[in-house]
Amino acid sequence: MKVVKVINNNLIRSFDKNNNEVIVMGKGLGFKKVPGDKVDESLIERVYTLNDGKTNSNQLVELLEKIPIEVIQVTNQIISFAKASLGKKLNKNIYISLADHINYAIERHKEGIVMKNALLWEIKRFYNHEFLVGKEALKIIENKFGVSLPEDEAGFIALHLVNALMDDISLKKTTDMTKMIDNIISIIKYHFKIELDEYSIHYERFITHLKFFAQRIFSENIISDQDQNFIQILKNQYKREYDCTLKISDFIKKEYGCELTEDEMIYLTIHIKRITNI
Repeated sequence: MKVVKVINNNLIRSFDKNNNEVIVMGKGLGFKKVPGDKVDESLIERVYTLNDGKTNSNQLVELLEKIPIEVIQVTNQIISFAKASLGKKLNKNIYISLADHINYAIERHKEGIVMKNALLWEIKRFYNHEFLVGKEALKIIENKFGVSLPEDEAGFIALHLVNALMDDISLKKTTDMTKMIDNIISIIKYHFKIELDEYSIHYERFITHLKFFAQRIFSENIISDQDQNFIQILKNQYKREYDCTLKISDFIKKEYGCELTEDEMIYLTIHIKRITNI
């Protein structure tokens, strides 16, 4: 790999072995380098590919130039921990979005600006594993920069992780999905006038279902594969649960303009029966 352009001491433009244009980052990577020089691969910390049809090179360079390399390094450390802890692949875009967020969070903290996370409670309930990773991220940030960020930031980091676990879902949609899940839970509690056992295995499975359900709603990928006889049986046998599902369906249609299929409603009905156990 050779230097095509030196952006600054830590950033260069180059081409990888597949002839893709890349931005290469590493501490001191561009120091005293000129176009044509060989890249010291031992200094490479992150490679950003530009030939994917989605990345605007000028915007990427502008963003990377304003983020201190120490923040990039800490972000990479957090993402490595998240991958190991969650045991899942993360969308590569998180390397930029999370670094930008962490950098801004540190700047806000130094200026004494506190940003409250309105969804913190919901994040703890619905994305507890990601939230715990977010809390560990705060420790990593504090160890590196001596900055103690509030718990709200663990929630924001958790949302970035949730977003990175989903394909073609924006961070705003991830936030909207979290609000949707909370509203559905509220509808169920109000309909049956009960509190749900949030520590039961059925509740945990229901929340998992709602996550995928919300993802399908926002990606417009509604399922439809149930046997109609089975649907009619469930309507008759679980009338109260199905009536609750109708309320959820009305809410989804009113708030998100999405008409649920009977198949989606049946899946919800079965889960509602399990978590209410009435």
